[in-house]
Amino acid sequence: MAKKPLLRAERLEVTYDEEHWRLLRRLREEAIEIMSALDDLRIFSIVHGSIARGDVSEKSDVDIFIPDIVSSFLVEMALERAGIPISRRILIQATPTYSIKAYIEIDEGRSISFPLSKLRKTEREFYKFGGEATLEMLKQEIRTPGVDKRLMLIEPTARGHIESSIIGRENEAAKLLGVSVETVLDRVRVLTRRDKIGRTGLFIEKELLPEETFESVLKELAEKNPAVRRRLRTV
Repeated sequence: MAKKPLLRAERLEVTYDEEHWRLLRRLREEAIEIMSALDDLRIFSIVHGSIARGDVSEKSDVDIFIPDIVSSFLVEMALERAGIPISRRILIQATPTYSIKAYIEIDEGRSISFPLSKLRKTEREFYKFGGEATLEMLKQEIRTPGVDKRLMLIEPTARGHIESSIIGRENEAAKLLGVSVETVLDRVRVLTRRDKIGRTGLFIEKELLPEETFESVLKELAEKNPAVRRRLRTV
């Protein structure tokens, strides 16, 4: 069951047990393996979500994001050189106004994504809002604050984390996370709406054939779809 937004005024301290720390270390090691492979070809990446914050569970995915537009050939080459298999390649666009992204699934719990069109400010800040960590931060065992799908602010501590609702505290949350208030309000709107009506489908979701590249598929889509052409021209 998906986590729902919570409205809780108090700050709740959560202490991690040894099992939790072991899980966090294991997931971070998996992220380091993938990010190191990308770094070998000078491709900058981040891991975002619970692995960056520390509040992991057995359901946590290793989601790696490359914030810059890069050649899909280089990304796939980096994985191949590191012996990291690719399960599926999918081109995704959430809505006609969102950036078009490449999604490489390694397995059910590990993936890499990167934009094929320029990100808007709020789209880039989405990752910082949820918490993001660089390869160097993972190696130094640094955790970062971020907001989970319940709209709870997770602030790492030596023993675990402190969590509190950001609803009604959007300005404070934006300042702490280093993002715009617009980004915080957008995420509050999206997640509270999703809680009421559920998830909606993606505007574009196309799985690539083995012989296709993300760039060639994007070119074909742009030739056929005016909305795709518009998004490629705008930021």
